[in-house]
Amino acid sequence: MVQEKTAPPAQGAAETGGPAAGSPPGRTDLTASRWALPGRIAAALAGGLLLFLAFPPLGLWFLAPFGLALAVLSVYGSRPRRALWLGLLMGLAFLLPALHWVSPIGMDAWLGLVAMESLFYAAWAAGAALTVRLPLWPLWSAALWVAMEWARGMFPFGGFPWARAAFSQGESVFTPYAALGGAPLVTFAVALCGGLIALLALRFASAPRWDRAIALPLAGVLAVPAAAFAVPRYGDEGRTVTVGVIQGNVPGRGMNPLGDEPAVVLRNHTRMLHEMARAVREGRTPRPDLVVLPENSTDIDPYRSDVAYREIDAAVKDIGVPVLVGAVVGVGENNRATRSLVWDPVTGPGAYYDKQQLVPFGEYTPLKDLVLALFERAGRVGKQSVPGTRDGDLRMGPVTVGAINCYEVAFDGVVRDTARTGATPLVVQTNNATYALTNLPPQQLAMSQLRAVEHNRAVVTSAITGISAYVTPDGTVAWRTGELVPASNVLNIPVRTTETVATRVGALPEWALILVSAGALAAGWRRRPRSLVHSVNQEGDRQVGEA
Repeated sequence: MVQEKTAPPAQGAAETGGPAAGSPPGRTDLTASRWALPGRIAAALAGGLLLFLAFPPLGLWFLAPFGLALAVLSVYGSRPRRALWLGLLMGLAFLLPALHWVSPIGMDAWLGLVAMESLFYAAWAAGAALTVRLPLWPLWSAALWVAMEWARGMFPFGGFPWARAAFSQGESVFTPYAALGGAPLVTFAVALCGGLIALLALRFASAPRWDRAIALPLAGVLAVPAAAFAVPRYGDEGRTVTVGVIQGNVPGRGMNPLGDEPAVVLRNHTRMLHEMARAVREGRTPRPDLVVLPENSTDIDPYRSDVAYREIDAAVKDIGVPVLVGAVVGVGENNRATRSLVWDPVTGPGAYYDKQQLVPFGEYTPLKDLVLALFERAGRVGKQSVPGTRDGDLRMGPVTVGAINCYEVAFDGVVRDTARTGATPLVVQTNNATYALTNLPPQQLAMSQLRAVEHNRAVVTSAITGISAYVTPDGTVAWRTGELVPASNVLNIPVRTTETVATRVGALPEWALILVSAGALAAGWRRRPRSLVHSVNQEGDRQVGEA
């Protein structure tokens, strides 16, 4: 039943379904409906689901703003306490399918990670319930989303920035914003567009007629993606490098991808390196300037095994060019490092890059004594990895490549610092064997697409089971492999050296948006709650005009 506005609302009317403050007699208010709470729940769940559908492998990127619009609508006019659990529902609806790739590790790991990460969406929703009380609220709620994703990427245990809104936009109308402000600005543009869609829906529900209250937010919805076409593009610089990429595949699956027999993975990759060398001699394949093997392309430490050393060295000598080998190597007696190792055909192993952003519970164990006491499976980590201390610029033949190792491609700072060294192209070595045929490999490829645009660099990905790929500097996937198959190619890659605005300014746009969101939270705390739909007659024209 819909009530009419007949008297000033009691405290909390906007929360409980009472009429909107300031609505004139005869106006209806959607929060008065007894279905308001089920509607909020449905909007939160639908918003999370639409956001998931925007991500690869489906990649319906245009659904992301609509998902975020529903997320805002679900908490609009609600008190922060109620918004908190509505945001939790939205986070669960989004992350349960988006992070399903974690399930091969165990159902408990998947559900535990989703539950923890959903708390950040709950916090965003509580904050959004405050910021929507302000004029120009689509701006503030979008900035708050950026702040939430920043927090996810920092806490706990070094953060988990997977499934950021920007990573649904690997190749979309929003992607060019990456060259100005990196992934945070792409997220902000998507969230702002979503907020404007929500505002448009509210205005139309309040006054379903074509007027200024409808026209202005509609113009904003169209202008945000359209403005991306004005972002400067970077042209070809007339220089290329020929890169060989090898995907050797592995014998095992799931939690034992490398199999029980030692050296199988090493032989898979050295055999394909010999095959590439043979194809070059026979004129079937262009001669590469360098070759990239994936992370864990040798399952035996070549520093400590003469057999592994000789096998790699023979294959590299056969191809006759520097090869980037992915290896897990011993560091001291009890530690290890995930290493990108340049192997020269003349001088052997030389310069290297050790992975800086390590996978918690995969490469090292936080709270080790406690976790090992509670979970026997945590012992599979074995020796603890130690992080590297330098950027990934490695000289290989005619170029200096920028080595990025698997999980690191999700972290803005690691990729940006490597790009700032002048390294080009960027090379991502990855091992997704445990998660083969899940939604992880295509999600990770979308990150490489965004990084290419963000830093004006071609990105070459070599994955042990797929997806190996070549992404052009404009974010287009020009070549990619299937999964769980041996594959290789020799690619002509553009060498770009011009830095983007995003590379130069770094995290400044993100910090500016975080500060803006903090100010909006403080201001929103002092305001009374808004109802779900405001009266166009009393305040709609003013607020929409400002927006």
